[in-house]
Order: sequence, then structure tokens, then C-alpha cells
Amino acid sequence: MTEPIYLDHQATTPLDERVLEQMLPYLTREYGNPSSSHARGRAASQAVRDARRRVADLVGAKSDVEIVFTSGATEANHLAIMGAALEARPHGGHVVTTAIEHKAVLAACQRLVDHHGYTMTRVGVDEHGRAHPADIAAALTPRTVVVSVMHANNEIGTLQRLAAIAEITRPRGIVLHTDAAQSAGWGLLDVSELGVDLASVSAHKLHGPMGIGALYLRGGTRIVAQQTGGGQERGLRAGTPNVPAIVGFGAAAHLVTSDAVPSPTRVRALRDRLQNLLLDSVPGATVNGHRHRRLPGNLSLTLPGIEAADLLDRLPGIAASTGSACNTGSGEPSHVLTAIGLTRAQARATLRFSIGHTTTEADIEQAANLITDAVGAMLPASVRAA
Repeated sequence: MTEPIYLDHQATTPLDERVLEQMLPYLTREYGNPSSSHARGRAASQAVRDARRRVADLVGAKSDVEIVFTSGATEANHLAIMGAALEARPHGGHVVTTAIEHKAVLAACQRLVDHHGYTMTRVGVDEHGRAHPADIAAALTPRTVVVSVMHANNEIGTLQRLAAIAEITRPRGIVLHTDAAQSAGWGLLDVSELGVDLASVSAHKLHGPMGIGALYLRGGTRIVAQQTGGGQERGLRAGTPNVPAIVGFGAAAHLVTSDAVPSPTRVRALRDRLQNLLLDSVPGATVNGHRHRRLPGNLSLTLPGIEAADLLDRLPGIAASTGSACNTGSGEPSHVLTAIGLTRAQARATLRFSIGHTTTEADIEQAANLITDAVGAMLPASVRAA
């Protein structure tokens, strides 16, 4: 049975065999606890330190002590937002975010509202999915302690102007956090250039293992631990470190920072090829998100007259998505797509294709043909003729 063409790299990426090779010893013979003082423990501790340095290089951190390992970007988002807010104002502050954030960010902000007396402002975005820095500035109040703006959107790929937003938050002493799970590994994420105080990343978005992520914590930024019980991760995240996964994260980070994977330019060219083929062959198809300031591999496409979920059912030979993998099965249209002005019907007619390092030119050509044929079979004859 032929494997489906994988065009869902924003949901997760395949584990690179070179990453697995570096993980295997720590799943078998190198089983020490990094908190132990004997030889096996010291070996595990050194492996964690090496991985921490590699992840620091991935995000552009000045020091590896600015990296806190977590179970993934979702936990990192909660640690960042809850931890920074409660450090600044344990009761009754204000947080600002955008209307198109990942649900993990929105949930963390909502928890502050529900349990800690906070208020929240969700700043709207334009039709391209960009939050304007002036709108962020207008949302700030004397009680604002955290602003959280996603670097690259997980559905439409749009990149936000974080450096401009940092120029607004920094003079006011407001902590700026970004969910950078999608942008890490594409040569887009440099925390020093962007000016953010906190950034969340995840290994499985860049050919590393699932279940491991990290929070970048700029030196001098203070947060309250959300998981206590031990002194691991400088007391900010208790629990025995997942050494094999941490090693895998470090290995994946090293691959994407050492040009050991295909370049973003190649991935962008494949994305553009698929985009052009589908726009030429599917009547009325439109691209969502910013046409230029977006992730290299992202293609969010609205196909009028079809139900995206039904189309995917007709495409067993393609692995793609109707939106964020976290929204699958909810039955509700994407909050990202409605925030940029799509109707509920248009949102339900939208597919997300995401190209990655393992995608080939043959994959693109074959996928375009399969999608075109499937859409043609679903549309009325009068639409196909037009």
C-alpha cells in the first residue's frame, strides 16, 4: 500500500533518522538520571547541557541558561504567560493577545481571567492575519503585564511584526511572549533581533521527537514556576528530565542550524508551485494569509463550493488538514479564518497544506493532480465549465 503524500508538516514533522540515532543510546544503555552524581548521571547531565546549548543556538539566545525544557510548546506557553503574569501581579492584572493565537495561548490567558482576577484583550487582525503594532499599543493599560503574540500563525502562516511590538512593550516594562513553535527552524527566529522576553518552541515541528519543547527566558525576566516539586530547570519546571527527548531536540536543532536539511528557499519554491497549480486549476480558489510575509511551507487555500472535510475524505493519498490539528473534530469553523474575515462557509471550504524538508517535486505534481480531480468531481458541472 502506497504511503500518502505528506503535506501536513505544520501539524508535525517526521522524525529525522539522524535524530533518532542520537536518541537511541539514551533509550537503552545511557539510562542515568541527570540529577545523579555517579558516572551515568554525569553523562546524562552532559547530554542535557549539550542539547540546551543547541536549542539556545536555534532561537538565538545569548546563553544556554536562558532555555527551560518543557513537555512541548503548550506547556511552555502556559509557563510563560501564567508565570510572567503572576510574578508581576498575583491578582488582578491585564493581558493582551491577538484573535488568531493558538488555543494554548488563549487558554492560558483565559485561566488568568477565570482564576486570578485578570482581564484580557484580544486584538483583531487585518485580512492578511497581521496584528498592527498601533492596535497593540492602544490595548495597553497601566495594569497590563504580559503581551503574547504568535510569531507565525499555525493555520495561515502569517508572520507578525514582533520587533515593532517589542519597541512598544519594552519601555513600559511589559513582558512580551511569542509562541514560536511554527517559525523555529526556518531561519526566522532570533529572539535578540525580535526583542521578545519569552518564546515557546517545540521539537516535533522541526523533525525532532514529540513530547519535548522549551521556553526561552531572557536573562532578567522573572516568572513563577507552574510545576513544582523539585529543583530541575533552575526550579522553574519540576520533574526528571526526559533525557532521550531532550537529546533529540538538541539533535534536530543542530540539523536545522547547520544547513543539514533542505533550505527554506527550496521549500518555498515547492509551496509556490503547488499554490500556482491549484490556483490555475480550481475555479475561485484563494490564498489566505499574507502572500509574502508567511512561513515558507504554508499554503492555506479556500476552495469555494466544497466542504474541506469531504474533500479530504476523497483524498486518501494525501495527508493534509482542514486547519490546526488542535481543532480537528471540534465541528466549529477555525477562529483564525473567521478573524481574517472569512464566512463560516468559506472557513469550512479551507484546507491547509504544509510543505516540509521531506517533500519532493514529484509529491507536489501528484498532489496537485489528485486535488484538482477530486475538487472537479465535487463541483457542479456549471462551475467546472466556468
